[in-house]
Amino acid sequence: MDELQNKEEAIEDSLSEDIQTTESAKDDPDVERLKQEINELKDKYIRLYAEFDNYKRKTQRDKEDLIKYSNESLINDLLPVLDSIEMALKHSTLSCADNIESLRKGVENTLRELQRTLEKYGVVPIEAAGREFDPSCHHAMSQAEREDVEDNTVIEEFRKGYMLKEKVLRPSLVVVSKKIKA
Repeated sequence: MDELQNKEEAIEDSLSEDIQTTESAKDDPDVERLKQEINELKDKYIRLYAEFDNYKRKTQRDKEDLIKYSNESLINDLLPVLDSIEMALKHSTLSCADNIESLRKGVENTLRELQRTLEKYGVVPIEAAGREFDPSCHHAMSQAEREDVEDNTVIEEFRKGYMLKEKVLRPSLVVVSKKIKA
């Protein structure tokens, strides 16, 4: 117990010496210099924190704008296709013998323009007819027994599927062959 009391007294003595040293050093130029440095560092810290906070807000705004307007170039490239469809509808109201043929040609041109635009952005059709059935890019709607083709071959495509680069956007809806049982 005496040992604990001795340690407490030693700590108190040490603290009182530190307090006396600190009080006597108030007028010391080194202490003033250190206080000034501390204040400068605090100021730098506050400014840095404010700059970082502004950076975080700007980054968040940029991210939101990127998400909000990420499809802008695709939309701009699709607008001529929209114009072509509107023009085709406008011309379809005209009554003349050549109207059906010119409408068909206009729709074919519009389809080609749309396909080119989609290909520009990495959207390509999935090849299905005559290929082996692949469940990762084909969705079997039914099976049909056929002797003239191999088993598990796509023999008809109900709806075309599309890929965006290496990702399946929409699988092809297909009919798959099945060997006739003998």
